[in-house]
Amino acid sequence: MTLRNTQDGTTKTVAVEGVFVAIGHDPNTKVFKGQLDMDENGYLITSHGPKTNVEGVFAAGDVQDHHYRQAITAAGSGCMAAIEAERYLSAKSA
Repeated sequence: MTLRNTQDGTTKTVAVEGVFVAIGHDPNTKVFKGQLDMDENGYLITSHGPKTNVEGVFAAGDVQDHHYRQAITAAGSGCMAAIEAERYLSAKSA
């Protein structure tokens, strides 16, 4: 993944296996446009908790909750996403 320093514009490449995106008032979901279903305001659409339209991809917190957006909501739904990811990976390795 390529990261850009928003203060000086420098970039660096970092090897990652997963990404948690932190956002402000607008959902920071542009990177997923055309890949994940989202509503007209850019929030990711989920079903059955944190599940997106792509198998094995889960969304939590501010990127999928346009109503509450608080940190505690993000923490709670982040836990839900982590549990779903663990179940998904366990089923794939069985």
